Amino acid sequence: MRSAEIDAIVDRTIELLDQYVFPDVGARAGAAVRSAQAAGRYAEGIEPEVLGKLVTDDLQSINGDKHLRLQFTPDALPLTTGDKAADDDAEHAEAAREAARDAGGVRRVERLDGNLAYIEIETLWPPVIAAPAMSAAMTLADGADGLVIDLRRCRGGSPDMVAFVCSHLFGPDPVHLNDIYDRATDETRQYWTSSSVPGPRFGPERPVAVLTSAFTFSGGEELAWDLQELGRATLFGEITRGGAHPVDRVQVHPHLRVTVPSARSVSPRSGGNWEGTGVRPDVEVPAADALARAVEHLLGARES
Repeated sequence: MRSAEIDAIVDRTIELLDQYVFPDVGARAGAAVRSAQAAGRYAEGIEPEVLGKLVTDDLQSINGDKHLRLQFTPDALPLTTGDKAADDDAEHAEAAREAARDAGGVRRVERLDGNLAYIEIETLWPPVIAAPAMSAAMTLADGADGLVIDLRRCRGGSPDMVAFVCSHLFGPDPVHLNDIYDRATDETRQYWTSSSVPGPRFGPERPVAVLTSAFTFSGGEELAWDLQELGRATLFGEITRGGAHPVDRVQVHPHLRVTVPSARSVSPRSGGNWEGTGVRPDVEVPAADALARAVEHLLGARES
């Protein structure tokens, strides 16, 4: 990459920090990147992936927000145009293509010994894209005596899909799950379970176990957090990564996009979230041992 191109990307990244959910932190992150730029840290000739890593390290040096990134995208993507409707359509189309390639984010569905259902979720795509896949997984879980939801490889996703999954695990009366405060509008959106689901409802009575790892992030963390706070599931595994800030994405180069947290999750019960701390499981064990411990727990719950 040439110096002029690098400078343009860095300048645009700093400009977008005006949208950061905490203005003072955004300003300090921008100053850190500007200082690194002036010191020659982003030298001519570096590749986009290297530039993304360097700038991300500098952005996150302020408060460790793992959602705040200059993210490398291996596939070339169209640049953000500034036309919100067109950009949203392009992002939706790309998400739909990705979701189609990974079965709507449902990596694996099984019936384990002891009549336990197992669903592994890798990505929580928006319901408008992936509701049929998630509904199919939940349908296959119907009739089981207990359910394991494996989020150990979940990289995150849509809070609407979190609500869709949770809607299968409670009764028809709406349950308040989470709130998201948006800085740009100064408004808070509430997320609730739905009174109806497109397939069978697993319901509120049968036991649920959730598996987590140090990789579990963002929307995956919210799903674990909501179910734990509401007492609907027992968590097994490792403390999660700690990212509770939803982002806006701006493609500034075919292989680089800026992800800026412009909102934050707020628990309607505690007022807190998992940013920087992660979600702590009820039973802390190495991720590799989490499934065995969860199965043991569910079988014990059935027998008691």
